[in-house]
Amino acid sequence: MLTAETRIRDFPSLSEMTYLNSAAEGIPPLAVRDAFLQYFRDKQLGMDGRDRHAAQWEGAKSSLAGVYGLSADEVSICSCSSEAFNLAALALQLRAGDEVVINDLDFPAGATPWLQPNCPASVKVWRSRQGALRIEDLIPLLNSKTRFVTTSLVSFFNGFMISLPSVIDAVRQHTSALLAVDVTQALGRIPLSLQGVDLIVSSTHKWILASHGGGLVGIPAASAERWKVPAGGWFNLQDPFGTSRFEKAVSKPGAAGFTVGMPNYPAVYAIRAGLDYIREVGVKAIDQVAAPLTQQCLEGIAKLPVELLTPLNEKIAGIIAFRHPAADEINKQLRAKNIHVMSHAGRLRVAVHGYNTAEDIEKFLRELSAALQKV
Repeated sequence: MLTAETRIRDFPSLSEMTYLNSAAEGIPPLAVRDAFLQYFRDKQLGMDGRDRHAAQWEGAKSSLAGVYGLSADEVSICSCSSEAFNLAALALQLRAGDEVVINDLDFPAGATPWLQPNCPASVKVWRSRQGALRIEDLIPLLNSKTRFVTTSLVSFFNGFMISLPSVIDAVRQHTSALLAVDVTQALGRIPLSLQGVDLIVSSTHKWILASHGGGLVGIPAASAERWKVPAGGWFNLQDPFGTSRFEKAVSKPGAAGFTVGMPNYPAVYAIRAGLDYIREVGVKAIDQVAAPLTQQCLEGIAKLPVELLTPLNEKIAGIIAFRHPAADEINKQLRAKNIHVMSHAGRLRVAVHGYNTAEDIEKFLRELSAALQKV
């Protein structure tokens, strides 16, 4: 990552392919493999390995706190981003008359808990225009009944990046609602500033180059008392083994309440290794390399006979998306050239990370153009 030498050293599989699909699955560095092996060695110790697991847990929380801009007490790790949002839905304890705001560029995990039949709140959809979410369309949806607003920082669908300060200002000026931001498609790829957000969520198998099985939760101390997850468990409880354990259950407030049971320690080891790798390389350095490649790719795609879904002249991070009626055939031709992008329902999506190179972009654009001429 960032130099030819470290790229081959840390990501040997990239010598065999042009990989532009980090928005779906990141390629882990060998440091993550080593973390899994360390977990196995520690697990071989039986109960004596628990202290080592606990040390990795604390180390992963410390690393996560650093990238979220929080303290270790303000973060925790659950099983995935979907679990985090479902636990958030429990914590909100919404009632009839309450309102929730979602948007049409969001991943289902952040939107669908409030669309289930058992949710008593009304849902309003912040709808995009020309591929972008505009603050002037959000403000009319906000009022005294709004309890919760949720959005991704970067859209999985087309790569559009919201103006987070503008969203925070709108929510604070017009409601007393809690604001959640999913940073799955941003964490590890671009520098983050998340002050003013009440709930931060991310998955772990994409841009931070870790494994499946993790949901990264951040809740500032100022919002902790408003986030109490009423879920059974033990790791999330104030006194799970006390004398009154069969009489009452009291959840920990804030992020700690989002880890309900035994942590997924194999994922925890990998998360720590992935975050530490990203931190050592430096997110700013990653962005300095990947941003011009993303722009080069966007400009190249815009010249081709496709329907560009990523808005031009808007802020984006590392994702570009476009439509074509023959998307699956195009993707098949790209895969024949060992070029990996995502294809779904007529949409092709490209994702540029710090291990990508100018040669990757040039090859992709050249082969994409050739494929378009054949379909």
